Amino acid sequence: MQKFTTLALPFVLLLAISSSVFAAPMSKVEYKTAKEAISAQYSADKTACSASMGNAKDICIEEAKGREKVAKAELEVSYSPSEKHSYDVRIAKADAAFAVAKEKCDDATGNAKDVCRKEAKSQYVAAKADAKLSETKSENNAEARKTMDGAKTVADDKNAVAQKNAAMDKQEASYALAKEKCDAFASDVKANCIKDAKAKFGQN
Repeated sequence: MQKFTTLALPFVLLLAISSSVFAAPMSKVEYKTAKEAISAQYSADKTACSASMGNAKDICIEEAKGREKVAKAELEVSYSPSEKHSYDVRIAKADAAFAVAKEKCDDATGNAKDVCRKEAKSQYVAAKADAKLSETKSENNAEARKTMDGAKTVADDKNAVAQKNAAMDKQEASYALAKEKCDAFASDVKANCIKDAKAKFGQN
């Protein structure tokens, strides 16, 4: 157990360092450095598997491969966030878990081995189904937001037109009232009254 902890430490440190970097947009240099670190960790993990024998070694190698694939997928989603890359992470985790589970089944024989593989397959299919469901939900939600934003824009435009029309109707009504009041006067006084009303209410 101590041996695994020691070997896993650099990988844990890599993820910790990467997490702090991922908080802000990554540069190409940071991305390349992180990718090289993941590859180096995989090489170290695979070398460490040489200490094991038989199926234990095979399991160890599959675990190393799985960690590398998941780390690379997580690096991609951190470098270039997208629903596709998030989906790729979920699939990478499912693939890694399935590969290790199948390898562990080789320790069994007969029906027990068959059951073990079927169980691993069942969990794998479920994990992929969940990944696809999550991706579909995200896409549907994004599309819904676009539709809502579009509908709001249309509504805002219509409201602006309605508001303008309402203002014009009220202005015309106010002018009609002012003009009617001007009829109480005669000649130049009436003419000046109507002129003032037109200027006040924006009439030609």
